[in-house]
Amino acid sequence: MNIENGGETLQWPLAGRQKAYFEAGYLRPKTLGDWLTTWSEQFENRTAIVDKTERYTFSRLDEQATQLAFGFLNAGLKPGDKVIVQLPNCICFVTALFAMFRIGVIPVLAMPTQRENDIAALCEQCNPSAYLVPEKFLGFNYVAMAEKIKSAFSSIKTLFVDGVSEKHSALSLLNCSPTALPNINPFELALLLLSGGTTGTPKLIPRTHSDYAFNFIESSKVCEFSSSTVYLAALPAAHNFPLGCPGIFGTLHVGGKVVMSRTPGSDEAFTLIEQEKVTTTALVPPLLKLWLSSREWDKTNIDTLSLVQVGGAKLDVETAKRVAPELGSELQQVFGMAEGLLCYTRRSDPLDTVLKTQGCPMSCADEIKLVDGDGLQVADGEAGELLTRGPYTIRGYFNADSHNAIAFTHDGFYKSGDIVRKTPEGNYVVEGRVKEQINRAGEKIAVSEIEPLLNLFEPIKESVIVAIPDDQLGERSCVFVTSANNEVLPTLNDLRTYLRGLGVPRYKQPDQLEITTHWPLTSVGKIDKKALVAIAQSNMLKSQKS
Repeated sequence: MNIENGGETLQWPLAGRQKAYFEAGYLRPKTLGDWLTTWSEQFENRTAIVDKTERYTFSRLDEQATQLAFGFLNAGLKPGDKVIVQLPNCICFVTALFAMFRIGVIPVLAMPTQRENDIAALCEQCNPSAYLVPEKFLGFNYVAMAEKIKSAFSSIKTLFVDGVSEKHSALSLLNCSPTALPNINPFELALLLLSGGTTGTPKLIPRTHSDYAFNFIESSKVCEFSSSTVYLAALPAAHNFPLGCPGIFGTLHVGGKVVMSRTPGSDEAFTLIEQEKVTTTALVPPLLKLWLSSREWDKTNIDTLSLVQVGGAKLDVETAKRVAPELGSELQQVFGMAEGLLCYTRRSDPLDTVLKTQGCPMSCADEIKLVDGDGLQVADGEAGELLTRGPYTIRGYFNADSHNAIAFTHDGFYKSGDIVRKTPEGNYVVEGRVKEQINRAGEKIAVSEIEPLLNLFEPIKESVIVAIPDDQLGERSCVFVTSANNEVLPTLNDLRTYLRGLGVPRYKQPDQLEITTHWPLTSVGKIDKKALVAIAQSNMLKSQKS
């Protein structure tokens, strides 16, 4: 039976909370591919996206996505297929995503920094049919890695390459003949994002067309994006933050212009801000600090920059205070997760709220509970683990039934693992994490992933990794090891070389090494990690003075 909502007719069956969210007007029966068509009709000849010397209007972006959709179909992809998409910030990233949305193919968004082991773990979870990579980026040969991955996973039938010299060039797909596009259910899976990776291998986060559209549309309203918004995608676009909070999609939705920065450093970003009159960008705290330090010597004109969103990790108050006087822009704190819930400080908030909190939920439909270790709600003003559910928050990870049993409550609340407290005004302040992980420059490193690898390294008897506060990175990783042979002590370079040989990317490799002969213990006999942090900080300070 068809359901009508706001003049829109629903031809797909819905049940439970998803049906309730549709009937309340939060979810709409429109695919992400349909949204691009709408934007093309509304904003036709306005500039949609800029990438180096290429400039696409909304019409051209729409046409390229359609042509690429035909190409993917002709290459053998079909609705429901998964494709690993591992691209830097570029136009191909955007056109490929919308092409896949139009034919029901599911992009799995991998980070450019991930290497063979990481990609293999994703393949094991989703059995992709294809893999899309650049030829090279920042000196790394992605095609060579992709060929190895393809040979290891029989599900991968096709490699697509964003480039002109390879036989698998994605550009060749643009010359395929038109064909009928399939009818796609907007309430089903559209894309798979990566979780923060608190348990070794990142979980895959299933986002539907309708819930992700609500994600960026409502975000664009809260953040006051408009057709005059010029958004710089500085962070890797595969992250939820720059993709849809409001990010690239939210900017396109209001007819604004997206500027792609291949790298997030100030040397490229500041030049783009000046050239394209950028008004808005999103950063993680360590990157913000680097930008602030760069302003001391950089002479580019970034006066058009009026809003800097900061999220991904908690921003300290002293750094927050520097944004307006040194960058000349407003600060907006963002707290959220690729699994759904988004909190923002509002542009109308008092300065104290913007500096000291991570804002309040984007939607009145977001439900939040703060609970203690026993699952009981904490008293007002006390910190607890944040549990949430809502129209754009997932109800389970992809192909992860056993994990879902512990990551969600029986009534559908997602256990975020974030420890937060609520202020009397209704804003939230992040206090920490339930699970052990290191937030290094916005990239999450699971201790449980790296420690077992190090413990297999012959010179090491036992290892413990702790997070150390760092002015530039936010947190750096320090590994304490006991040696299997006190006459042959491992060096930091030894550990990095070993991990690199296992395919562990640089950001997951330790930043600091400490050799110990015994572990400091708590009163109950557990390793005292607070004591380890203090030792690491003291030793680093001594080395800097010597």
